[in-house]
Amino acid sequence: MKTIRLTVAQAVIKYLNQQYVERDGVENKFFAGCFGILGHGNVAGMGQAIQQQNDLKYYQCRNEQSMVHTAAAYAKMKNRLSTFACTTSIGPGATNMLTAAAGATINRLPVLLIPGDIFARRNVAPVLQQLESPNSQDFSVNDCFKPISKYWDRINRPEQILFALPEVMRVLTSPSETGAVTLAIPQDVQAEAFDCPEDFFSKKTWRIMRQRPDVSQIKRAADLIKKSKKPLIIAGGGAHYSDALDVLKTFVYKTHIPVAETFAGKGALRFDDPHQLGAVGATGTPGANKISEEADLVIGLGTRYSDFTTASKTAFQNPDVKFVNINVTEFDAAKHGGLMLQGDAKATLEELLGLLDGYQVDQDYSNKVSEFNQSWEAKVSKIYDYRHDNLLSQGEIIGAVNEFADDNDVVLCAAGSLPGDLHKLWRTKSSKSFHLEYGYSCMGYEIAGGLGAKMADPSREIYVMVGDGSYLMLSQEIVTSIQENYKITIVLIDNDGYKSIGSLSRSLGSEGYGTRYLYRNPDSQKIDGDDVVSDAVLPINLADNARSLGAHVIECTDYTSLTNALKTAKGIDITTVIYTTCDRYQGTDGYGWWEVPIAQVSDMETVKEAYKDSLEHKKKQRFHH
Repeated sequence: MKTIRLTVAQAVIKYLNQQYVERDGVENKFFAGCFGILGHGNVAGMGQAIQQQNDLKYYQCRNEQSMVHTAAAYAKMKNRLSTFACTTSIGPGATNMLTAAAGATINRLPVLLIPGDIFARRNVAPVLQQLESPNSQDFSVNDCFKPISKYWDRINRPEQILFALPEVMRVLTSPSETGAVTLAIPQDVQAEAFDCPEDFFSKKTWRIMRQRPDVSQIKRAADLIKKSKKPLIIAGGGAHYSDALDVLKTFVYKTHIPVAETFAGKGALRFDDPHQLGAVGATGTPGANKISEEADLVIGLGTRYSDFTTASKTAFQNPDVKFVNINVTEFDAAKHGGLMLQGDAKATLEELLGLLDGYQVDQDYSNKVSEFNQSWEAKVSKIYDYRHDNLLSQGEIIGAVNEFADDNDVVLCAAGSLPGDLHKLWRTKSSKSFHLEYGYSCMGYEIAGGLGAKMADPSREIYVMVGDGSYLMLSQEIVTSIQENYKITIVLIDNDGYKSIGSLSRSLGSEGYGTRYLYRNPDSQKIDGDDVVSDAVLPINLADNARSLGAHVIECTDYTSLTNALKTAKGIDITTVIYTTCDRYQGTDGYGWWEVPIAQVSDMETVKEAYKDSLEHKKKQRFHH
């Protein structure tokens, strides 16, 4: 057997560079590169290997959390068929990745994490940044990744990579098991040399199978569909990742079953398709939520039925409602006691189509769905055109970006009040034009995610919509976008604090307490809520902050200047920040219920009233089994 002498880090990089995936006859390289900050726990190992071999393109980042966000956004745009590796030092460099790693796993997106680790030899312990335990020496901060990783391993001997790396790839390329994968490599082991079999570095293609459901189950599902009078498809992210949207459209036009969409599923149909009900659940449209309430059969297509999708288990009120769940994971396919069609979304829809000849929903039902679509679009137009007192509403800002963006351009967001409004109001014109991270709704995802989306498809304009709260959490990857010449347009909305949780606080009777950016009240010694004078507001200048990071900045004061800024930004070739203020209290009507626990006893009358109202909503919660 021929061998080649390499360090562990060199062998890892060489192996990752030879990994490919193939689905439906289309093959591509799985790793687009490696993000990293090269510190004392990986500079002489992984860093040296990347520098020497140059097999995987190296990208700097400014924050370890953001590089994982960037990798996840890239993987999302690529339908999970490509991603990045992310390497860090041991200690804070590693644990900075925890938040984004959790997001990748929750959203079922493949990202490879390679944090450095403490010395395997242990002779110099405790090393810098080592977390010591009196109960075990085989323990480091990297153990924190175990509950949020789909696969976790620590390499204590060089030969272990021969068995660990194939497992890493098995999980990353698995439609049902993918998420964050952590391969912790002690810093001394990274630099250790060994004789590795040469054929270990041969090109390896991982073929993504289209799993098909059990034959008897799919026949049962077809029978349930044929018997249903008011079926509804809820399209989730799995419909996109499976590349099932063309088949879904064929399925819908054959059966005329309407479609409602989760955050991850939005864009399954064009916004103006007569079968399109739009957003579903707590942030849903009136039509989607009315049809959900009456549905006798819910077909979950690649959805995990989050509390927003089900309006905290109040969405489906028909006492006879049944569920057919199409999902590659058994865990999600079993939810709500549904009939489990465990399989690939595209393959399963194709098989169902062949069993539904002659089936269509009643014309009256189809007409009702079409009317809901049209009435909602009329409402959206009014929200887009809302004008009042020279203050911009969030709906107007969304409308300005939507009407200016081309069909294939991408709007990207993650946290705050923007996701709910975008879910309801954004008119999706192509399948990837709506990019929301809402499985974790991680503040700070937006700009890093925008960079990942741009890297995945540089031909698209990326419009990152972000509030001041998320911007202040994690804006540093503006620098990376400029360094790598990936231009994104950031619409930065100054809400004078946390707009979303301010609204939530008011709805719970807590009067917006602690949600504005204010000086501490010298009398009450509190950071007050909504009723404050202007001189209490903190003097934050977000536009100057963005300039300091190298972005081109355009400041807007009204709707006209906003639309002009969008036109100007289109012609600028570096990352551009369009800064505008927003009416913090002007929201979008029609949100459904979402359960947030309220204090059962309180001295505040507003809290008492909110609690009573919550009890009424809870009466509608249903247990589906």
